[in-house]
Amino acid sequence: MIANDRKYWIALKSIDGVGSVGFKNLVDAFGHPKSVFNASLQNLTAVPGIGFKTAANVKDFNGWHKTEEELEFLKKYDARLITYQHSLYPRGLLNIYDFPPFLYTKGLLKEDDVNIAVVGSRTASTYGKFSTERLCRELAINGITVVSGLARGIDSAAHKGALAGRGRTIAVLGSGLDTIYPPENQDLYEEIVAKGAVITEYAFGTPPSGVNFPARNRIISGISLGVVVVEANEKSGSLITAKLALEQGREVFAVPGSIDSAGSRGTHKLIKQGAKLVENVHDILDEILPQVEIHSQDTPPNEGILRQDNAEEERPERKTAAHGLTDAEKSLLKTISSKALDIDSIITSTGLKSNEVLNILLTLELRGIIKQLPGKKFMVKE
Repeated sequence: MIANDRKYWIALKSIDGVGSVGFKNLVDAFGHPKSVFNASLQNLTAVPGIGFKTAANVKDFNGWHKTEEELEFLKKYDARLITYQHSLYPRGLLNIYDFPPFLYTKGLLKEDDVNIAVVGSRTASTYGKFSTERLCRELAINGITVVSGLARGIDSAAHKGALAGRGRTIAVLGSGLDTIYPPENQDLYEEIVAKGAVITEYAFGTPPSGVNFPARNRIISGISLGVVVVEANEKSGSLITAKLALEQGREVFAVPGSIDSAGSRGTHKLIKQGAKLVENVHDILDEILPQVEIHSQDTPPNEGILRQDNAEEERPERKTAAHGLTDAEKSLLKTISSKALDIDSIITSTGLKSNEVLNILLTLELRGIIKQLPGKKFMVKE
């Protein structure tokens, strides 16, 4: 799309009263945003959902200087504007009622991405983040693109896990592309751009206002085949995403947690309501595999779904030698060298703090040195 075309898309979206549904109705009626501005007041008001006031706003529009500024921002930030008529626009979004007319994108969207959203609490526990990183690493290894919102807690862990699995991940922002929130995720943002994409419906300069996030959540679920919720209290925004997913006909999954944790009440409520309980990656794959084409295990990640039920030995990243370990990591490895132990036993044996043990277990598992067994026990890989 040439810049001259893009300015009409940007301009039409900025007009008060148009909205996402009105935008589509106008483009359907006149063929292109440019033609909308050339239409008569009478013809504009004949479009469903477009009243006299909105039609008058179109005819009186004089904010072209702002659209030119937006085009300059696209160039400055090496970003793209992907309209709903473009082949790279996520197909799943077209199936929701109020899909955004276009997305600002940085990085690379792919037509063959198979997306699963993973969301949860911003104040996640150490174990919640550990479980999320492990699950998303496995999703990435199996060719799934992990979608989340770049927020603190579970969202950040989801992106990190996908990157650790050398896969793709997409971050959906509740702000403009030039506003990274939270700010400490600057490096993570850049990693996601390099290995996936950052997308938003919001113009440059848009701050991360609270009102933006519920709207952002419809995109997270809309571009995904399913939504996995990890740690959410009963009033969590993640439950909004799950509700949107159900309304959009997507699968909903939930990772169970401790019955004593307030952060598990939302996920347990979802399970009671019929969400599929997730203990490992195959609980997710078993649900989504029928929806997508299955490719051979030799196909690289994100060229298709890689079903690897018996592929433990086929993942070279898990054969990483146990070198360059810290004293704490060596101590923990020694503790579980003879038999599998649960986390509480490891903490007791090593004398390390619980959060330190969880972080070390995650590091060693991602390096392929240890593996997790049923019952959340850990042992050294042979």
